[in-house]
Amino acid sequence: MTAPADASPIEERVGHYYQMDGTYLVGREKVREYARAVQDYHPAHWDLAAAAELGYSDVVAPLTFTSAPGMQCNRRMFEEIVVGYDTYLQTEEVFEQHRPIVAGDELLIDVELTSVRRTAGRDFITVTNTFTDTAGERVHTLHTTVVGVTADDIDAGVKIAVQKAMMHDMNILDIGGSDDHYEKTVRPEGEIRISEGGSTRTPGTPSFDDVKVGDELPVHHTRLSRGDLVNYAGVAGDANPIHWDEDIAKLAGLPDVIAHGMLTMGLGAGFASAWSGDPGAVTRYTIRLSQPAIVSAKEGADIEYSGKIKSLDPETRSGVVLVGAKSGGKKIFGLATLNIRFR
Repeated sequence: MTAPADASPIEERVGHYYQMDGTYLVGREKVREYARAVQDYHPAHWDLAAAAELGYSDVVAPLTFTSAPGMQCNRRMFEEIVVGYDTYLQTEEVFEQHRPIVAGDELLIDVELTSVRRTAGRDFITVTNTFTDTAGERVHTLHTTVVGVTADDIDAGVKIAVQKAMMHDMNILDIGGSDDHYEKTVRPEGEIRISEGGSTRTPGTPSFDDVKVGDELPVHHTRLSRGDLVNYAGVAGDANPIHWDEDIAKLAGLPDVIAHGMLTMGLGAGFASAWSGDPGAVTRYTIRLSQPAIVSAKEGADIEYSGKIKSLDPETRSGVVLVGAKSGGKKIFGLATLNIRFR
């Protein structure tokens, strides 16, 4: 049967699933390294005593920490399964924190193509990572949505330039795999147990009785330099040269080097936890990107973060916080919300 004209040729691959080889061991220095990369200096990421005061068994990972191992596990998906594109642009991210991840956790990571939708001639592709601990409980779920871009949308010279600039084991803009010998594998049937550890610990946030709808978070400005981008690229494993090479960024149709979308998200999560007092109190973080943050070689970039309590739920003693981010006078978050538990 021929697919409808408005359908994506990879829609039939939705549901494709695989699991990473072995497990991912969360180390203290990896947690601290990532926290430094996203300029998150909450003591619970760094100090055992501070983490213990909040009820953690070890230093706690920043909310967006899972994006780093997730990216490495997703490489196979974008090299072999999701084919026909020359590069991808990140558009939306959803972090579901069922319980906070701490140093010492040993995690299994699953990868699944969960959605493909075609809008205005573009394919929006969602890949979901699930992180399961050795007790068999899912502790974190990460949904990444990208738009597939073909060579028709970018300068043909960008692929050659990237091949010369990238690390030898990575080639982000030369990835379209082959349809040859494709065989779909799906998630095995079985019970999925979601960890309830995040809801049993008393959070170190303000009392629910002391917050109200409309309360504003103090505005915070974060500076980014090209050095920050290079450091984040190494820590997170996202070495796409549009984040550090001006010529390649312009070949890709950008005005200059741009900050990683995940980096701006990590900065936003740290902004919120500095206000709430407890990075593990967030149960869901959803971000839709609207504009990139331009980081010039001379001036760098300033990102202004702001926030406001949108709604409160007395039954669960939780609330939804809107997070705003602006750079160069433009909104870089189209919409960003955090669901936070209060004491």
